[in-house]
Amino acid sequence: MARLAASLLALLLAACAPPQERGPVVLAAASLQGALDEVAAQWAAAGHPRPVLSYAGSHAIARQVEAGAPADIVVLADGAWIDHLRRGGHLGADEPRDLASNTLVVVHPGRRPPADVARDGAGGMSVAGALGQGSVAIGDPQAVPAGRYARAALETLGLWTATAPRAIATDNVRAALALAERGEVDAAIVYASDAAASRKVRAAARVPAGAHPPIRYPAAVLARAGHPDAGPFLDHLVSPAARQVFLRHGFAPLPRED
Repeated sequence: MARLAASLLALLLAACAPPQERGPVVLAAASLQGALDEVAAQWAAAGHPRPVLSYAGSHAIARQVEAGAPADIVVLADGAWIDHLRRGGHLGADEPRDLASNTLVVVHPGRRPPADVARDGAGGMSVAGALGQGSVAIGDPQAVPAGRYARAALETLGLWTATAPRAIATDNVRAALALAERGEVDAAIVYASDAAASRKVRAAARVPAGAHPPIRYPAAVLARAGHPDAGPFLDHLVSPAARQVFLRHGFAPLPRED
């Protein structure tokens, strides 16, 4: 609760600046940080006020919105939390729009070789081999989308029962990555984009995409949004220019819909 209150206070202070001096306030999933920072800079370079970005786990963002956070846009890491906010009447009239997709990888502590392309699962190990017998950091499967995807995949692969007793649940996927970066766990299951952003972990195995539900990042304007750039910035987030940024940061193209 203290962390939530501090986050709300920071957002309130940011939102107090006149709209003409700052862009829309965006609450975004932690795994989007590097890419979304670049997209915001891209928007600002075109002459718009720079958006105010706040990152957290999707479940924490949902609580912030329900608590009245003065925000304009949310970008989450799965459809369950966006549906939760829609049922609560917190979203605007337009349908949420998907920005990008992602995949999961198992990473180990250690400097990443320059040739290692994390999203391709460089390392060539099986998922079981990459998980080994030691501690494994994952996002909390009860609340964090990356953790839910990870658990679903491990259940599909028949590995969850053996992994669960040594799994260390974290508040968001970047926290799981940080544990691996510091060598405090033997392995972590993170998004491929997170592994690509770090030079302190090595991708040991790629989790088969078919083993878990598709990973999507839906974005929506909040019902309480008051900034005139909220809708235009969301349009920019799904533009070809923004999607090239997401791809460059290790995210995957959106699955084609037939």
